[in-house]
Amino acid sequence: MITYPGEVNLAKYKLDSKPEEVFYGLPSDVMFCSKCTYSNQKPNSEKEYKHTINAKKPTINFDEEGVCSACRIAEKKKGIDWEQRKRELKELCDKYRSKTGHYDCLIPGSGGKDSFYTAYMLKYEYGMNPLTVTWAPHIYTSWGWNNFQAWIHAGFDNYLFTPNGQVHRLLTRLALEKLYHPFQPFILGQMYYPPKIAMDLNIPLVFYGENPSEYGNNAKENEKATKDISYFTANDISNIYLSGISALELKEEFGLTEVELQPYIPPNPNRLAEKKIEVQYLGYYLPWHPQECYYFAVNHGGFTPSPERTAGTYSKYSGIDDKIDDLHYYTTFIKFGIGRATYDSSQEIRNGELVREEGVALVRRFDGEYPERFEKENFEYLSIDSKKLPIAAKQFEQPKMDREYFERLTNHFRSPHLWAFDKGQWVLRHQVY
Repeated sequence: MITYPGEVNLAKYKLDSKPEEVFYGLPSDVMFCSKCTYSNQKPNSEKEYKHTINAKKPTINFDEEGVCSACRIAEKKKGIDWEQRKRELKELCDKYRSKTGHYDCLIPGSGGKDSFYTAYMLKYEYGMNPLTVTWAPHIYTSWGWNNFQAWIHAGFDNYLFTPNGQVHRLLTRLALEKLYHPFQPFILGQMYYPPKIAMDLNIPLVFYGENPSEYGNNAKENEKATKDISYFTANDISNIYLSGISALELKEEFGLTEVELQPYIPPNPNRLAEKKIEVQYLGYYLPWHPQECYYFAVNHGGFTPSPERTAGTYSKYSGIDDKIDDLHYYTTFIKFGIGRATYDSSQEIRNGELVREEGVALVRRFDGEYPERFEKENFEYLSIDSKKLPIAAKQFEQPKMDREYFERLTNHFRSPHLWAFDKGQWVLRHQVY
């Protein structure tokens, strides 16, 4: 039973006392990178099918000089022989380029700046024959849908997979309740669907854009072009967790079927190997610059930014196709003290768009802003309809999501080492400076 959120024990959150409790296995001492705006609380990618509330989060590494691994990778990129990398990409494409009218590479994406750049470069600059594949957002923004259409009409075939709407909203609600991570069901689909399609259609190459190590994942991952398959495959699916709940419990307690869960189950690594499918990062071969990808998509495909800045940040061009995006970054701010302005500014500092002082000012101005603009639609989406999901609805003391419920739930995910309750309001104990 998913019970109505109770009050948190405010004694753990006194401003003038040293907190004894740290959630999610985060570092107890908060540090900020001396070059960008990241803190050492920034979570790294993990095997999402093992993600439960008790799982300890891997976090970004800081060196002895107080510099994060993302900034160190940005420095190393300046010394890479990119002409040699481009020759390696040409050799790879020459090896796999189809001469029989068959797709020779698969490109996951939404039609945003990065997937547009990836698809365009591979098709028009390297002569490949790509199939683009999209796992649909929870709730499309109008500009996100328009950019998706612009991508297709720039000359690309596309498979759009839209998961069962009732199952997806249930998993999203459960991910919020159990993990405070409403974006997880989308991440699961986005990660697992493309290699499955590649296997089904015998497409030998899957290309993503930049390597997540550029944002703080293990730096060693940036030394190779291929993606670590352990992140998106699993041998044993008997111990899979979706939205923080075992697949078995989702079937027995929430009434979901094997077929309904199948889109969220990772592919088998042995089958991937048998099919000889390689999953690669284009950013290994071409210097990746998000702003340049944006300008490229505007000039070559009619990509349009959001008509307004995104909640919680100052930018309008990144991660703009899903209305739940705003909510997602608000939850990262609550759990890790890192909101969307931190993610945006740290990347722009590394790429020379901002100096650190500007980034700090933007983080202090925008980080953690409550996502008002899509609140009504998001809460409607997160509410469970007893007529459409009768078994699942019985597992919720309050199937409907509203602002009061959300705020009470939110407080349960504030780690005492990051948050204090002072003079009637929540404040971060540490802010970037």
